[in-house]
Amino acid sequence: MSVALLEERAPVQFLSPPQPSARLVFGTLLFSVAVAIIVQLINQICISQAVDPGLNQFCRAFNIVSIVGCLGVLYFAGTAIRASVRSNKLMDTGLVIEARASAARARQESYVTLGLCVTLLIVTTIVMLVTINNGTVQKTFLQLDLMTSSLPDIAAAFLVNIIMATAAQALIMVFGLVLAVARMLPGRAGAPIRLLAIAYVDLFRAIPAIIVIYIIGFGLPLANIPVISQFPPIAFATFALAATYSAYVAETYRSGIESIHPSQWSAARSLGLSYAKTLRYIILPQAVRNVVPPLLSAFISLQKDTALVNIIGTMDAFNESKFYAYNNFNLSPVTVVAVLFFIFTIPQTRLVDHLLNRKSKRG
Repeated sequence: MSVALLEERAPVQFLSPPQPSARLVFGTLLFSVAVAIIVQLINQICISQAVDPGLNQFCRAFNIVSIVGCLGVLYFAGTAIRASVRSNKLMDTGLVIEARASAARARQESYVTLGLCVTLLIVTTIVMLVTINNGTVQKTFLQLDLMTSSLPDIAAAFLVNIIMATAAQALIMVFGLVLAVARMLPGRAGAPIRLLAIAYVDLFRAIPAIIVIYIIGFGLPLANIPVISQFPPIAFATFALAATYSAYVAETYRSGIESIHPSQWSAARSLGLSYAKTLRYIILPQAVRNVVPPLLSAFISLQKDTALVNIIGTMDAFNESKFYAYNNFNLSPVTVVAVLFFIFTIPQTRLVDHLLNRKSKRG
């Protein structure tokens, strides 16, 4: 149905006017101009303090990029103003619906402009922090030659983090499920096991992971337990991480089991299935499918916490980077570790988002 036909059927006096947009668009324009001025002032400060030729060229190149960004911001601000002015003209001629559409576009362009302004300001501030004082921050955290030279050894040590995370995840998935089932055993017969499972979950959720790693990593070797005390530090670290995260994963499993409607239990038991078979064939397959995204989130946290094992002397990526940092009085090797963790975890984070979106679409 055309706009003219709508306005013909709905008289102007019965149509609500467009929301005011003039203050928003002109305020956005003033803010855009202020941001453009601030960005250029920051860039000039960075250029003036960049004595190193390479850093000075980088600052000048970023200044050109920021000028283009400021022009883009001002373009969107101008588009918002034109849409707002057009909305007022349409309202004066009685085209209310078109005026409302134009006003909505003016508000939308204003919000886009504000978002671009904030982004440009944040990026410029970060560049200033990295390059100011002749790039002191950059030389401390992002010294490329040191990062390149330390990368092979740190990457080799990062395999230890991956091995620990993978082994711990396997243990956690099994032991966490056992804990969750133990917490939900029915009747008086299951009460003692339920209490033990609850005590375990409460204990290891209350104690920080770094303390558990410290106690297990140093305590078990000192205890001189046959065979166990001879394990390497990586085994103690893996066991400590598994012991801690099993408590959290058990609660995740339990929430998934409790999310299954009670009618599923009743239907299975009415068909003659025992409690164990009902849990195995009916409840757990549905529950595990429901908790895959939170389980992946927990495992992402586990991968990051593998860096804590450096306190017991495990030669992981963080410990390797510290040796380079101490020898060179520079933290660029530690930045390499951060980048490796970023590369390793971000794809999994996106996978979690994908699974959550797919689950929400299914309803």
